[in-house]
Amino acid sequence: MGVSGPIRVVVAKPGLDGHDRGAKVIARALRDAGMEVIYTGLHQTPEQIVDTAIQEDADAIGLSILSGAHMTLFAKVLELLREREAEDIKVFGGGIIPEEDIAPLKEQGVAAIFTPGTPTGDVVTWVREHVRQLAV
Repeated sequence: MGVSGPIRVVVAKPGLDGHDRGAKVIARALRDAGMEVIYTGLHQTPEQIVDTAIQEDADAIGLSILSGAHMTLFAKVLELLREREAEDIKVFGGGIIPEEDIAPLKEQGVAAIFTPGTPTGDVVTWVREHVRQLAV
């Protein structure tokens, strides 16, 4: 985890989901708020996402999942972060995630879930308050 400079966030689309409009909107909102954003593109494996986050010295990973595979994909990313001793990288996400799955995801270690309709400003505020403060 970096100790100076802007917050670094990897925004990723794991799995086979081909819809990335929401991920791009969040990536732009975070960038416009002064954060460094690395967007991985579509169809990334959990391994690719974790590798990118570690290589880029990311402070957080934001996963966008619309495919219904959120329980499996979040769990795999968290498992890989533990295996790579990179648990200091916070994981948050959004997409089509049923309300009943949010608590179990948080129990696994997902820091926050943002569902459709969440204002981008709320995501930016959460990242600023929970990931790390911008360096002065």
